[in-house]
Amino acid sequence: MKFTKIAVVLAGLAGLFLLSGMPDDAQALQEKGKSRPAATKYLMRGIVGPNCSGLGKLLKAGPADEKAWDTVACHAACLNELSFALMDDGRCPSGTWAKAATGALREGTVALLAAAEAKDADAAKAAFKTVTSSCGACHKAHKK
Repeated sequence: MKFTKIAVVLAGLAGLFLLSGMPDDAQALQEKGKSRPAATKYLMRGIVGPNCSGLGKLLKAGPADEKAWDTVACHAACLNELSFALMDDGRCPSGTWAKAATGALREGTVALLAAAEAKDADAAKAAFKTVTSSCGACHKAHKK
């Protein structure tokens, strides 16, 4: 009996050791948060997709008026808030995800907001490129 308990403890410790030695990106993608019911794929489809698509269309043509610049700011603000949600509630599965969400996505959206306020199309396009690079890095590591 005593040997069985020791074997179980040792097997558990070995499992933890093996998992902790795995590269960050080898860990499984979290399909949703620990306590919030929204699936990650729905956050991507419902928030990231429409806001990135909207930004892409607006910036390709160049925002023409105050309302268009306000919409650029709206899309950027939504994506910025999402950068926090993607790190919350145990949703973050890896260092790649964390770097994309807290680095390029967050920094890019802050720069987009500043560009929208200044009505600087070139700066907005550059910032949007930073945002989309964060998406690409994370998708390369995690999208099935």
